Amino acid sequence: MVDEPPLSAGPVPGLDAAFGKAKGMVFPRVVLVGHGVLADLASTCRDFDFPRQGAVITGPKTGELAGHRATQILNDGGFDTTTVLAREATEAEVARVEAAVRESGARFLVGVGGGSKIDITKVVAARRRIPFVSLPTSAAHDGISSPRASLHGVDTITSTEAAVPIGVIADTELIVQAPFRLLASGCADVISNTTAVLDWRLAVRLRNEEYSSTAAALSEYAAQEIIDHADLIKPNLEESVWIAIRPILVAGIAMSVAGSSRPCSGSEHLFSHALDRVSERPSLHGEQCGVGAIMMMYLHGGDWKRLKNTLLAIGAPTTARELGVSKDEVTRALVMAHSIRPERYTILGDNGLTRDAAERLARVTGVVE
Repeated sequence: MVDEPPLSAGPVPGLDAAFGKAKGMVFPRVVLVGHGVLADLASTCRDFDFPRQGAVITGPKTGELAGHRATQILNDGGFDTTTVLAREATEAEVARVEAAVRESGARFLVGVGGGSKIDITKVVAARRRIPFVSLPTSAAHDGISSPRASLHGVDTITSTEAAVPIGVIADTELIVQAPFRLLASGCADVISNTTAVLDWRLAVRLRNEEYSSTAAALSEYAAQEIIDHADLIKPNLEESVWIAIRPILVAGIAMSVAGSSRPCSGSEHLFSHALDRVSERPSLHGEQCGVGAIMMMYLHGGDWKRLKNTLLAIGAPTTARELGVSKDEVTRALVMAHSIRPERYTILGDNGLTRDAAERLARVTGVVE
């Protein structure tokens, strides 16, 4: 047994006496998952000691499903809450919603809906510096609990920093009513963590990038949970939502630990973002990331067939045809993917793939015929 030096012993030889590293991590304080937990919204907000004035941000469809009910639950619970209907997650829409929130005097927010409504809520919460609760009505990607939001531009989708929800209320009774394709997409998004972490470790070796083993472990755990239980994730089964939603939430928390999207976003996400740019009709984000992960795992020399079989078991796309995109669009996306975020080093390297290499990659993995 080696004795440790006493705290007053001064600098330890071999260690940097000027060490001053500091980092903040923000996590949800409460995560409620299960049947009928929407009913706990008001009591949860009281436990947070929220001010009386609040706002529910939702969409027209999700408002009918749960948004208006959430407002009523809060008002019945002693809060003075207004409903703000939001549309697509664009910078202009964020500005409009922020103005409506400011005018209402709301001092906390509840985002009710799919990815875009929660993205709008988390950006507005960050800019207003007020807390928010995430109340998803679908689980199409891992943004439910993450500190990132995607805003759509004219030709691009921008990932931006946003607030982490102080609470997450994931009512499986609500989420199971959403099209199963959305849940399958969320699962595919989490499965793609496998290649994101491989890319991250590659960047550590080749670019000396900062790395969090805890964040990587959480990300890989989330992906493995989906992989291990893929056969149990089926349409119209509330238990399937229960199985899938927890790893989806863990993936978002991994990004909070890392302080970036690194543990859940690598070359497969670059492919997805590139496909958004070149395709006339892009598919769901998670679906594209799943297909991207198949190809990027091949480049890493890993078991890409295992990922493909997992996606097939869930019912997520594994081919360009199932994504609704063309062979040429897949090839173009692969060729340009490395340039989407030049600062993010991945298996695609600094120069990316040649067109011939991209075509071969898509063909060998069965993404295109």
